[in-house]
Amino acid sequence: MAFLQAFGAYLPARKVSNQELGQRLECTPEWILGACGIAERRFAAEGEGVAEMAVAAARDCLSRAGMQASDVGMLVVSSGSAEHRFPGPASSVADRLGCGQIPAWDLPVASAGGLFALVLANGLAARYGTVLVVAAEKMSAVSMREPLDRNVAILFGDGAGACLVSGRGGFGAITGEAIHSDGGFAGDLRLTCGGALEMNGRSVILQAGRKLPAGIAEVLGRAGIAAADVEVFLVHQANKNLIDRVAQSLGVPAERFYCNIQRVGNTSSASMLIAAAEYFAAQAMTAKPVVFAAFGAGFHWGAVLVERREA
Repeated sequence: MAFLQAFGAYLPARKVSNQELGQRLECTPEWILGACGIAERRFAAEGEGVAEMAVAAARDCLSRAGMQASDVGMLVVSSGSAEHRFPGPASSVADRLGCGQIPAWDLPVASAGGLFALVLANGLAARYGTVLVVAAEKMSAVSMREPLDRNVAILFGDGAGACLVSGRGGFGAITGEAIHSDGGFAGDLRLTCGGALEMNGRSVILQAGRKLPAGIAEVLGRAGIAAADVEVFLVHQANKNLIDRVAQSLGVPAERFYCNIQRVGNTSSASMLIAAAEYFAAQAMTAKPVVFAAFGAGFHWGAVLVERREA
């Protein structure tokens, strides 16, 4: 069993409103808001890549924990939008942080990558001490490629989130996990090298609307915890309508799902960690459990249960 020590996040300075985006896509700001629940998103500056954002989020996380990069025993970086086929950003991020020659793993899993990295860290923290998990995405480089697809362009933003997972202690213990993959739907959400993002929106929403609540119910069921007893659900910020549907499936108020998608957009694998960083910056963990969950390309999905326990 491993523990959460801190979260961190980074969002680029540039805000892109629905008004600005609608002018390019020839649609109204109101239509965009109704379609996905997003009012604005952040776009990285020119020359600001996945690694730069990852480093910024990691530094924020380390600062909040009062730790140095030299305290980290392993780094895992998730990104589905990295600029290079190889090497991935992990080794560069470790070097820029000053982590030394620790193992630095790349996890190219879009949307669900932050969750899968958290599960990986949970399993490896006992061996490596402290694992730094980072998810960073520059989705604007994908979503704004010509020819523009309004159903894709309205969704995505850029940013990075980070988390420190330790085998020695922290404010919350990872007490349950459930992750799954189904390659039968791989073609419904994919990004080819140099190509445009291909998305079967109907299939994605249908499968996510089924698999996300099922994954959450699975991890809660194993622990004997009712969804109504969860303090907050910190999930991948894919689409506000989808998040509301998942809440309805679980029979809990939509307000129990922390949501920042209206002002941040869908930042793919970074979104869950960014949401967690914002949530825990505003309040400490209570005696009630917290659930992390995500769904994404692959299809990959799952959930993680965190409870307040001492090491």
